[in-house]
Amino acid sequence: MKVLVTGANGQLGHDVVNELRKRGHEAVTTDIAGDMDYLLDITKEDVINAVKDINPDAIIHCAAWTAVDAAEDEENKDKVYAINVTGTENLVKAAAKLDCKFLYLSTDYVFDGQGEEPWKPDDKSYEPLCYYGETKLKGEKKVATLEKFFIVRIAWVFGKNGKNFIQTMINVGKTHDEVRVVNDQIGTPTYTYDLSRLLVDMIETDKYGYYHATNEGGYISWYDFCVEIYRQAGMNTKVIPVSTIEYGLSKAKRPFNSRLDKSKLSENGFERLPDWKDALSRYLKEIS
Repeated sequence: MKVLVTGANGQLGHDVVNELRKRGHEAVTTDIAGDMDYLLDITKEDVINAVKDINPDAIIHCAAWTAVDAAEDEENKDKVYAINVTGTENLVKAAAKLDCKFLYLSTDYVFDGQGEEPWKPDDKSYEPLCYYGETKLKGEKKVATLEKFFIVRIAWVFGKNGKNFIQTMINVGKTHDEVRVVNDQIGTPTYTYDLSRLLVDMIETDKYGYYHATNEGGYISWYDFCVEIYRQAGMNTKVIPVSTIEYGLSKAKRPFNSRLDKSKLSENGFERLPDWKDALSRYLKEIS
């Protein structure tokens, strides 16, 4: 199978490409920079013909604007929209002409983040709290016009090939005796190495639709995550739990409830991701 991977320079795209090639698929890489098969700007309409020329059997769309706070700045909003909405729409148009499979990575931010019940993949109670969430939801709606689509919502992503919460907290912990971390935002981390395996599993099937995918191991707070990071990294930095209000700083509103119900994966025969503590352990070994 020939699979076009957008955002192949990013932490998820990098792992998806490796997983595809490990299984013998032809992974065609594209991004706006780097050592790629194609340097394509998805925000430009000419990308439609470029993708048609590549003629993939499937597209895994990892490219996105993911800087949540920066997305709130007025000077960035046009660019955020261009990448997350217009770029997605251009790729959808190409996929429609080719009748190829399309897998879109979305986010827990499409929901309002309230309550304590896990969000189900087919919930339609969308009320994004921030501009990033709004644009990812609009991207979802573009993708859902296709017949052969997968929309996979993820949360709290970390991987080797990019910046993430784990690296940030380790770096901060090296220079501070204590750190303050919010304890009222609840979810589960997602390791890109594990996720990439699932995404390729999906693209090898025709079990289309909406899915949620994070690592297993229960729902935790960012505070819980940080405590475990320092424990596994052998660091003595003290972690102080604080509320979102006490923490302050963020331009974008964060969801309090990022619990994602992943039962649909099992129902459709997909293997769920390993425990997040195990994923953290493997990731720390990978970056050491």
